[in-house]
Amino acid sequence: MSARDILDSIEPHFTKGGKLEKYYGLYEMVDTFIYTPTDVTRGKTHVRDGNDLKRTMTFVVIATAFCVLMAWYNTGYQANLALEAMGKESIDNWRRIPMVLFGYNPYNPLSCLVHGMLYFFPIYFTTLAVGGIWEVLFATVRKHEVNEGFLVSSMLYTLILPPDMPLWQVALGISFGIVLGKEVFGGTGKNFLNPALTGRAFLFFAYPASISGDAVWVAADGFSGATALSLGAAGGVENIQATFGWFQAFLGFIPGSMGETSTLACLLGAAFLLYTRVASYRIMGGVMIGMIAMSTLLNVVGSSTNHMFATPWYWHLVMGGFAFGMVYMATDPVSAAVTDTGRWIYGVMIGFMVVLIRVVNPAFPEGMMLAILFSNMFAPLIDYFVVQANIRRRIKRHA
Repeated sequence: MSARDILDSIEPHFTKGGKLEKYYGLYEMVDTFIYTPTDVTRGKTHVRDGNDLKRTMTFVVIATAFCVLMAWYNTGYQANLALEAMGKESIDNWRRIPMVLFGYNPYNPLSCLVHGMLYFFPIYFTTLAVGGIWEVLFATVRKHEVNEGFLVSSMLYTLILPPDMPLWQVALGISFGIVLGKEVFGGTGKNFLNPALTGRAFLFFAYPASISGDAVWVAADGFSGATALSLGAAGGVENIQATFGWFQAFLGFIPGSMGETSTLACLLGAAFLLYTRVASYRIMGGVMIGMIAMSTLLNVVGSSTNHMFATPWYWHLVMGGFAFGMVYMATDPVSAAVTDTGRWIYGVMIGFMVVLIRVVNPAFPEGMMLAILFSNMFAPLIDYFVVQANIRRRIKRHA
């Protein structure tokens, strides 16, 4: 008996009138995860499209594959570098597996990959389990299907966390992001804030010691490694170049959140999302334009006390979560602007604000998270003014 036969045989128990009717969302989730939905558009007026929510979410998850691979490798690489520098195996017992098999040589690819996985998967599985419980709970109470959007949120949320984030804090963060960032507004398609960023913002303000600072980015007890942004805040771009080369930062072999370090991986994901037309090139282009314009302006203005004023745009591109946020977060079709002109404005606002926060605010060297969340709140207003401007222009044209 095939999986299709099994699902068809138990379906009457979950449909209307069945004894498990209130759990239909769970059945529908499993069914549509394995097989393509058979539902078709009903009614006289409708739009046919080969793309659906499931396929869109699948494309985004596929696009993160480059960042996931880099997260595995670079997390293990940074941990192995730290252990080599310390000259001892200062690490949890259950993470000694790659050391037993491959040693903790930072130049052994297998050791780096396996070591990185042992940091990545506990965070990801915790996110899936806790966030999935909330998704199923709300779907059951509201009697609607479990949306695939959570698969994207869970992956993005994992990639923007440091490798040694306590798992109980991971659970709290995804709970806040899913419940207060999405479900209280109606669920997938109705949230005005990005759920993954909302969860990370909660962790940043509730537990700043676990998500900021030099020590949290390297997965080895008692070792600290400065990020490019913290180096820039302390001594400007010269201080960064003394530790990391630009190409090294572009490839992603630097400390940072697990999936954010590699600009190259993010750009490969961007190419896939643009090719499949899932992400908007207007938003990505607007973010780049805003970042380049603002950083160039601050370069011209200069400052004798703030070294970050002299940071050129191509360093902003490879530092922190700029590339990751531009590709995967800013382009969220739900929380971003939806009009063509509005997307340009929305993107420019993000690029402008991320540099402003990084450079002018000495207490917060990374600004991508706040810039995107702030712009999320203004996205509906931006679209409103764009639509109203179009209406006024058409009225004048046909007066």
